[in-house]
Amino acid sequence: MESRMRGNAHVRFGGRRRGNHQPKSWNGASPPTLLSMYSSDHPPPHFHARYGEYEAKIDIATGEPQAGELPVRALRLIREWVELHRAELLADWELAQARKELAKIDPLP
Repeated sequence: MESRMRGNAHVRFGGRRRGNHQPKSWNGASPPTLLSMYSSDHPPPHFHARYGEYEAKIDIATGEPQAGELPVRALRLIREWVELHRAELLADWELAQARKELAKIDPLP
C-alpha cells in the first residue's frame, strides 16, 4: 500500500510522540528531538527541529539554525547527523516539495 505525505512529515529522535504529529521517514535516537519537513516550505532546503520548548529551522547545507534556537547539546547532535546524511536530507527535501513520502534516514550510530 503506497502512502503519500500530505502537507508535512514529522521525525522523532527518541522521546514520545506529542499531539497529532505523525512520525515519518527517520528512525529515532537520543536526544528527544522532533524533526519536521513541510511540503509547503520555501527554499533554501531546511527542516524544523523541536527539543522541549525550543524550536529552530535548520539549514540542510550548513547544519546551522536559520531561525530559533536549540540547546547546545541538541544542536551539536543535529549538526553531526546532518553531516552524515546531507545527501539523504536533500533528497527528502525534494520528495517533500513533490508531496511524496520521504525516505527513511538512519539515526546517529
